Amino acid sequence: MIKDKPVQTFLDDLASKASTPGGGSAAAIMGAMGAALVSMVANLTVGKKNYEEVDAEMQDLLARSEKLRDELTGMIKADVDVFDQVMAAYGMAKETDEDKAARSQAIQSALKDATDVPLACAKLCAEVIDICQPMAEKGNTNVISDAGVAVLAANAALRSAALNVYINIGGIKDEEFANDRRQQLEALLAGTGELTEQVYELVKSKL
Repeated sequence: MIKDKPVQTFLDDLASKASTPGGGSAAAIMGAMGAALVSMVANLTVGKKNYEEVDAEMQDLLARSEKLRDELTGMIKADVDVFDQVMAAYGMAKETDEDKAARSQAIQSALKDATDVPLACAKLCAEVIDICQPMAEKGNTNVISDAGVAVLAANAALRSAALNVYINIGGIKDEEFANDRRQQLEALLAGTGELTEQVYELVKSKL
């Protein structure tokens, strides 16, 4: 499992000539790092003096961030698996008309899966961005800069995942499917860019 490897091994694999892990896995890692930083701020706020009033909220945010971290970590392998699925489809035989038809169908199916995986990653990253706001507003000010790093990491992850959605949509012939996924993605992007900047500026104002 990629997630169980040392960081250096993952980076070496990322830098190598191998096709996987690639940008999709990197996006998942960035999103997971954002969630982990939210957890860090929450852990350093829960039970602390002067933060008693937000203790319950911080515990709830911690539970959410840890769930998101786990889900995003799982997206690392999902990205590799779906890429392998696409490559396997392109590698199918194309000698006869039946071969070609089966290959084309497999490619289209794989491309749809390869669109939905990074889209799911993007949705999770958007959730991380959402929970960064209350963390920046109410978290322990001694580590508030980490809430800023969290929102930037999550936003970078979302936009990175978006690129993987776009590149796979380009090869999909089912226009209804492609338009639906594109609209879902662009709604996410439109709703999170401004929020990311707001959280960043809020954090900066507390430093």
